[in-house]
Amino acid sequence: MFSTDQINKEWTLFLDRDGVINHEGADSYINSWQEFVFYEGVKEAFEIFARKFKRIIIVTNQRGVGRGITKESDLRIIHENMELEIIKNNGRIDAVYYCTDIDDESKHRKPSPGMGLQAAKDFPDIDLSKALMVGNRISDMQFGRNLGVYTVYITTTHPLIGPTADIDACYSSLHDFALSLL
Repeated sequence: MFSTDQINKEWTLFLDRDGVINHEGADSYINSWQEFVFYEGVKEAFEIFARKFKRIIIVTNQRGVGRGITKESDLRIIHENMELEIIKNNGRIDAVYYCTDIDDESKHRKPSPGMGLQAAKDFPDIDLSKALMVGNRISDMQFGRNLGVYTVYITTTHPLIGPTADIDACYSSLHDFALSLL
């Protein structure tokens, strides 16, 4: 049974990006920094996360790059600026992992756990028994289950229809989840 009361500085937070940290684009891709808009309260949420979690890792599918819609250089600029804005607000991101593969069977594309396993390899102090995944899609929850971590569903873009075994907790926004940690 998962409870936010068990979270301490030994825990790792995995986060999806689009639909969790920022608004999704009209065509579902964010192609430039100018299109990137934080959800209300997200910067404040990262300040709370920085105090509560040992590691904060972004894991995001970015198929738009693989399809030639988004330039990878623009994706890097988006992530650099996102991180700078979060740092300016006393938050932090330890790493951003993204998958540009277009094949749904890719071992790195969520719901496959490849990005999380790479993070655990890159940061040997990550204990997956003390980790959770926050996302706005069932594929994010399946990623969490495939990685063996707890899952938190955010209903910013997709309402939750009935309980599912893939979801340990549900919140209306990343900010609401962060407030539950206080």
